[in-house]
Amino acid sequence: MPLNIRTYHDLTDADVSGLPEQIGAQRGRVAARLAGVGRVIAVMSGKGGVGKSFVTAHLARALARRGRPVGVLDADLNGPTAAGLLGAGRAALVVEDDAVLPATGTDGVRLVSMDLLLEDGRPLAFRGPAADRFVWRGAMEAAALREFLADVAWGKLDRLLVDLPPGLSRFEELADLLPAPPPAVLTVTIPTLESREAVRRALRAALARGAEVLGVVENMVGSGFAGNAGDALAAEFGVPVLARIPWHPGPDSWDRLAEQL
Repeated sequence: MPLNIRTYHDLTDADVSGLPEQIGAQRGRVAARLAGVGRVIAVMSGKGGVGKSFVTAHLARALARRGRPVGVLDADLNGPTAAGLLGAGRAALVVEDDAVLPATGTDGVRLVSMDLLLEDGRPLAFRGPAADRFVWRGAMEAAALREFLADVAWGKLDRLLVDLPPGLSRFEELADLLPAPPPAVLTVTIPTLESREAVRRALRAALARGAEVLGVVENMVGSGFAGNAGDALAAEFGVPVLARIPWHPGPDSWDRLAEQL
């Protein structure tokens, strides 16, 4: 028997929780915080181990070196690495008035990451009922992402790069929270066939949401990984290969990528 589950759009009687108003207020806060951001770019791949965080951090530094104010939102709540990659160490996030001020990393990159809030080596643990954690943990993680967007004073930025974890759920949450249209997508792959298959599923999901795909970054090139995932994805989706990052990249690799974004 199919379940008849209503969303807040279907409510016809008085809603004592004020859910539509709450959702509208949250989206309004996100829009206000991001009003000074030129463009939000989601860095995604659909799988782990391809170097999304590494690409995000070094791309942000390259943009900053070119005089373009840039921020990084580390949306990988369970495996955050942005603070380390951007040299922020254990910098404390400061609350000023009604907002959280982002930390500042190498080359002046502004960043917010869960690893600035967790004790060293401690996993992310939400307070809540011990039973049925699988039911509410996803909602709590979505709420944390919303707070990173709505409660952080990002200020004037040319680009805000959002480092997404493996999978598709965090991109869907991000697209739901941001004002339309969805964030632009920069996809990262390694050359292998397995990476290509995971990334193409992620790209199809992003396109289904109406996102603009900026192009493909093929990472870890020349490291012994066999395959042509970058070229294959570019041909299938009609987008450019923006960069091929070697196993030991130099600054010029990131500067060439930054020129295109």
